[in-house]
Amino acid sequence: MTSNRDERQDWRQMSLKEKVGQLFVCGFDGYEPTDGIRRLIKEYGLGGVIYFRRNLRDAEQVAALTAKLQAEADVPLFVSIDQEGGMVVRLEEGVTVMPGSMALGAAGEPAWAYETARWSGAELRRIGVNMNFAPCLDVNNNPANPVIGVRSYGEDPKRVAVLGVAAVRGYQESGVAAVAKHFPGHGDTAADSHHELPVVPHGRDRLDAVELLPFRAAIEAGVDAIMTAHVVFPAYEPDNVPATLSKRILTGLLRERLGYDGVVVTDCLEMNAIAGTIGVARGAVEAVKGGADLVLVSHRLDRQIAALEAVYEAVLAGEIPESRINEAAERVRKLKLERGLFAASLPVNPDAAAAREVARLASEAAVTVVKGAELLPLSRVSQVLSVWAEARVGTEVIEVIAQERTVGAALWDEGYAVEEVRVGLEPDEAESAAALEWAEQADAIVFASYDAGFSRRQADLIARLAALGKPLVLVATRTPYDLLEVPDVPAYVCTFENKPTMMTALAGVLSGRLPAKGRLPVTIGPFARQELA
Repeated sequence: MTSNRDERQDWRQMSLKEKVGQLFVCGFDGYEPTDGIRRLIKEYGLGGVIYFRRNLRDAEQVAALTAKLQAEADVPLFVSIDQEGGMVVRLEEGVTVMPGSMALGAAGEPAWAYETARWSGAELRRIGVNMNFAPCLDVNNNPANPVIGVRSYGEDPKRVAVLGVAAVRGYQESGVAAVAKHFPGHGDTAADSHHELPVVPHGRDRLDAVELLPFRAAIEAGVDAIMTAHVVFPAYEPDNVPATLSKRILTGLLRERLGYDGVVVTDCLEMNAIAGTIGVARGAVEAVKGGADLVLVSHRLDRQIAALEAVYEAVLAGEIPESRINEAAERVRKLKLERGLFAASLPVNPDAAAAREVARLASEAAVTVVKGAELLPLSRVSQVLSVWAEARVGTEVIEVIAQERTVGAALWDEGYAVEEVRVGLEPDEAESAAALEWAEQADAIVFASYDAGFSRRQADLIARLAALGKPLVLVATRTPYDLLEVPDVPAYVCTFENKPTMMTALAGVLSGRLPAKGRLPVTIGPFARQELA
C-alpha cells in the first residue's frame, strides 16, 4: 500500500486480503498488544480492535495501548468499546462514568442524553478510542429480558428514539463514531443471544411501530453505524436466519426499505447464537454476503483467523462478489475519514470536573420513587440497616467489579447511623441470617436489590425483611422490575444502576436533601410508565 496515513488511502490501493481485513474488528487479552493482535494488524490489515475490561486499567494506560496498536497499522484502526454508561462500562478509572440509558430515560430530558454522550465521547476520543458501541436503541418492553433491561431508554419507542438520537449527536460531535444497536431490536426477547438464539415473533406492523421506530430516527439523524442483533425475525426472515446473517434484513430492510447507507457492524460472532449454530467462520461469510461492513470477533485468535480466511476464500471462490468487499471497504474508509482517524493529533483534554458535574446532575434527575413517597425522607432514626445485593460473577455484558460506594456508605455521608450487610444475588444462609439479625435491631431498612426477578433467594430475603413490619425501602439498583417479586414492600425506588454517582443521588433523595425527579420509563405491574412533561 502507499503512505500509511494518507487521507486518499482507499480500497482501490489495497490487495484483496487487506480489503477483507479492513472489514474485521477483533479483540485480544491483556494490557499490551499481543503477538496475535499484531499479526492480525500486520498480515491481514485489520480494520479495528475492541477493548474489554481485560485490556483496561486506567485512561493513561489505554492511551498508551492505543498508540502502540495504531503504530502497528498501515491504515488507522477503529478502536472500539462498549462504554454505554451505567451498568455497561469497560473503563472507569480516569474517565467519567455517565448514567446508563434507562437512568437517562427516567431523567427524560434529551439534553442529558446529549451531554452525557458528548462528554463521555470527548474523554474516550482523548485516549484514542474512536468508536463506541452505543447507544442501545432496543425498546425494552419485556420485563423478562435478561440482556437488555436497563441498557434501553425504556418501553416507549418514541422516548427511545428521541433520547437515542440525542446520544448519537453527542458522541459524533465529540469525534467518536456512534453505533446504534441492536438492529432490528433486541428489547422484546426473553433469551440472551450470548447463550442462545432468540426469536421476536411479531408481525411487520408491530415491528414497524415499535422496534424499528428508533432506528428510523437514528438513520434520519445520520448515525455513523448500526449493530446487528443475533435474533430471528420471522416477519422479515422466514428461513430462521438471525438478523446478523440475513440479506433480507440487512440489505432488504435496512438498506433498501429504510434507506441506510452507513456502516453495518455485526454483534460479536462468538456469541452462542452464532458460534453455537452456524459457527464463527461461516457466520462471517454469511454476514458479509448479507450486507455487513464490519465483522466483530472479540476473543479467540483461532476463530478470528478462521473468519478472515473464510471470507477471503469465499471471494476467491466467487461466493462473495469482490464488489461487495469493495462497497464495505469504502464505507469503512469513509467513516474513518469522517471521524478524523487520519489526523495526526488527539483532541484537547476535556474538563474532567465539568464532565463529573454532568454525571451528577443527570443522576440526580434519574432517581425515581415508584411507591411509598409518603415514607420519605427517612427519619433520623438511631439505626438504618443497609442490605447491598451485588453481582460477583461477571459476563461479557456486565464485567463485574465490587462497588465501594454503596447506598449504605452514601447514607452514612448523609448523617445516618448505618450497618451494612452485603449479600450475593442468591444470598446463602449465613448472609440471610446476618441481614435478619441486624434487621431486628434496626429502626429502618434499605434493601438495594440487583435483578431480584432473576434471583429467587434474593426476593425471599426481601419478603422476610418486609414481614418484620419495619419501615423498608426497596431500591432496585439495576432492572426496575424487582417490585413484581415483592409487591407488598412499603416503599420502592428505582436507580437503574449501582454506580457511585447514582448512589450519592439516591442517598440525597432518601434523606430529603434532593427531590425525586425521575419518571418511570417502563410499566411495573400497576405502576404505569410516566409520560414526560
